Amino acid sequence: MASIKKGQLPIVYLVSPLVRMKIVAIIFGLVFLLFSYFQFNDPDPQIWIPVYSAAALGCYMAYRELWPAWVFYIMAAVYAVGAVLQWPPAFEGIFFGDLAMKSLNIELARESLGLGICALVMAFLGWSTGRATTTPLP
Repeated sequence: MASIKKGQLPIVYLVSPLVRMKIVAIIFGLVFLLFSYFQFNDPDPQIWIPVYSAAALGCYMAYRELWPAWVFYIMAAVYAVGAVLQWPPAFEGIFFGDLAMKSLNIELARESLGLGICALVMAFLGWSTGRATTTPLP
């Protein structure tokens, strides 16, 4: 591994915060679209397709820089509350060797994990959106 010399910036600082945010928005936007597609086999797709589609829309809006940071923070808070409320009464894990649902608690844990991922990504996008508009390059 190459060492960084005094006065030399690591490669991550050579990319502006705005570019880093856009890369994350593209990656997670595609992931959330894929999550939405997988929900067609879910017992309650009318709930989960809009949930993940809204997260994908948030990623698109962050990429296009069309929403202010506070919108992403509100989305993150809503997803975080949903993740806590969706947590199963008895945690039995997420996977048991295959992707089949063995109990309702496993399904609730998976749904809670998905909402938690949405909350983290929206919080990051909010932080990055606010930072990209206020932080100059080093």
